[in-house]
Amino acid sequence: MNPDQVMGLGCHGPARLLAGVREHGRLDLWTQTKVYGELEPVPLPELTELAEQVRLGGRGGAGFPFARKLSAVAASVRRRNLPPVVVVNGTEGEPAACKDKMLLSMVPHLVLDGARLAAWALRAPELVVAVADDGFAEESLLDALRERRATAMPTRVVTVPHRFISGEAGALVRGINGEAHIPPGRKVRASDSGVGGRPTLVSNAETFAQLAVAAAIGPREYAMCGTEEEPGTVLLTVTGAARRPGVIETPTGTPLKEILRVCGAPTGQGVLTGGYHGRWITPEDAGQAEISRRGFEEVGGSLGAGIIVPLPDNTCALGEVARVTHYLAAESAGQCGPCRLGLPEMGRLLTGVLDGSTSPEAVRALTAAIRGRGACSHPDGTSRFVLSALEVFTDDVTAHLYHQGCGRPVRGLLPIPDGPGGGGAARLSVDWSSCDGHGLCAHILPELVRLDENGFPSIPDAAVPTWLEPQARRAVDMCPAMALRMGV
Repeated sequence: MNPDQVMGLGCHGPARLLAGVREHGRLDLWTQTKVYGELEPVPLPELTELAEQVRLGGRGGAGFPFARKLSAVAASVRRRNLPPVVVVNGTEGEPAACKDKMLLSMVPHLVLDGARLAAWALRAPELVVAVADDGFAEESLLDALRERRATAMPTRVVTVPHRFISGEAGALVRGINGEAHIPPGRKVRASDSGVGGRPTLVSNAETFAQLAVAAAIGPREYAMCGTEEEPGTVLLTVTGAARRPGVIETPTGTPLKEILRVCGAPTGQGVLTGGYHGRWITPEDAGQAEISRRGFEEVGGSLGAGIIVPLPDNTCALGEVARVTHYLAAESAGQCGPCRLGLPEMGRLLTGVLDGSTSPEAVRALTAAIRGRGACSHPDGTSRFVLSALEVFTDDVTAHLYHQGCGRPVRGLLPIPDGPGGGGAARLSVDWSSCDGHGLCAHILPELVRLDENGFPSIPDAAVPTWLEPQARRAVDMCPAMALRMGV
């Protein structure tokens, strides 16, 4: 998401990550030191204990315990006798999120301080900060590095393509190593072999910022807000039906309905929690949910990357979900069957549910067939998003299956960027005045083209994945009637 589209930046409760932002705007190094103090190196055992005491989990989606990451990298360093690398993942390829970009834009020194604490403890000689090539946060980050030039450790800023999968840890490491920005296709722990083949600690920007706050105020004060199980605060990106969209810092345990009220957001038809690899919850569950990993899980939701998107009543819910599913299919690496064949088929089946020609059971059967079989978590995450939508938007599904649709337009309220998978990417179309139904396109490009009952091509209104573009051009070039077209 473009941070310019997020109008608000504020706190509901005590300001921890955003302390001083309201008074000073972007915190330069002098102001950062005035607000948070100057952090001193902390030995690895003490830093690991601090992360355990505040129960710090990764804030990029999975919530993996940060202390276990530290310990895994340290063990790998001892075993392999290689210097480690610390990587700040500020790429945030999730279209509905911009909290990490906001942190790097407004409090970059807080993120760098947290990363420097980890690097000091691990005795890492190098720090890498990865940002997307969308132009946001990079200038603020570079300014911060210039401001602390006299005391900074060697730090490299790496830009990666602004794509959904670019921020996946394996894809990020490959990109930093100069390889293709896609997951490696097999499980490789960065703690064992990451940047340059060395033990690597990878966490997102908010995680490092939280570590810096915990070190600055201590575990006792850190736990003065939030829940006992998940102390402290979280950052949320709230958009969708919100009249006052924004990035909000709030203590864990805060009722979700309170954050929606602050942002002027009705629950509408349902609320997406955790982003496009997260889950939808019903308006009733949204009224009961508390903001924490456990709180969302209790109502079938997911905290994930801190994304909250209430869907208003004036858009077609199923159409919004299908649109995002086509985007996720186009954003895959295309290196395994579940992504190359399964996700495009999932989008196609959802389009069939929209026009009443396909049962949602076909979608459920497909997700069951691909779950757990991908080279990375992308198929599983997309399946969660789709299955939860079918469970929450049952009335919309029924309207499309039995009543010629819901009568609402698809307003495109779930954000999708331009470029691969988004609105500015290449699409296939057919000139029906020329098409004779030869069917050659379906043989050349089975991932995207199906033949209908009359033998004519059926093509989803979705972006052509980058990895399929050569094949799509070949299908266009070989169309006997020159009816197949590809353009933006």
